[in-house]
Amino acid sequence: MRRSCPIPSSFTARTARVAAIAMAAGALGLATPALAWGPGAHARITSEAIDTLPKGLKAYYKAHRLEIPSLSAEGTTAEDAPDRRFTADLVLPFPFSDLPRTEAALQERFPGDAGKIGRLPWLIQESYARLVEAFRSGDKTRILAESDTLGGYVADMSNPLALTDNSDGQKTGQHGLWVRFGTKLPEAMDKRLKLGAEAARFLDDPRGQVFAMGSAAYVWVDNLLYEEDLARRGQSGYGALYYEALERRAGHLLRARFDQAATDVGSYWFTAWTAAGRPEMK
Repeated sequence: MRRSCPIPSSFTARTARVAAIAMAAGALGLATPALAWGPGAHARITSEAIDTLPKGLKAYYKAHRLEIPSLSAEGTTAEDAPDRRFTADLVLPFPFSDLPRTEAALQERFPGDAGKIGRLPWLIQESYARLVEAFRSGDKTRILAESDTLGGYVADMSNPLALTDNSDGQKTGQHGLWVRFGTKLPEAMDKRLKLGAEAARFLDDPRGQVFAMGSAAYVWVDNLLYEEDLARRGQSGYGALYYEALERRAGHLLRARFDQAATDVGSYWFTAWTAAGRPEMK
């Protein structure tokens, strides 16, 4: 099992700010923040994704690791965007076998709801295409920035809550689950969150892969809701005891989602580099 690279301390403060804003938004009945994982979680997944890469490509990303926006000293992440999710269960039941695979087809079939579902699959497809072009250009800044953007989108697709209309547990009396699972639990687990993602692989169909990733993540929605409900029982709030209980019940799910996210991120980077003709990376 590989060690994940350490996360800069700046992420702790920034994660706390994101969580505080998210909790305030929930209390006011506002929309859930769009980022499926907190900044620290995103950085952890990105670091692990680098270690999934084949030797030459891994060396390039490691050499320029601190130039990747989310891993830099500033720890910048992409701005929240309402479209950065894909709540397919708003229009169809799982396993979404009849789900349109293009935005145009989705809009045609569900004209009243298509705009509410989000654009995460297409954000991934668009970013992937830009990364291919960045690799072809050889522009290091573009390559690293777009790798980070694509990595964030792909990682979001691994979070079950980014794929359900019950994203914040608001339909099951579990308000605030979005932040508790995606930001607070990873922070609470910290060094106990040992990762071991599989090696990146070439994706034969990177456009279609987004829907396969979504289905693989969505199957865990009910399990997460159930385990979190059990973790809350007997608790007077969401303090240390709650997170200890949540780790016992859902920590394995979080770890598996992180591992899968890192493998998928690395696979998209590797596939984009291959599609660009495997240029020499310096």
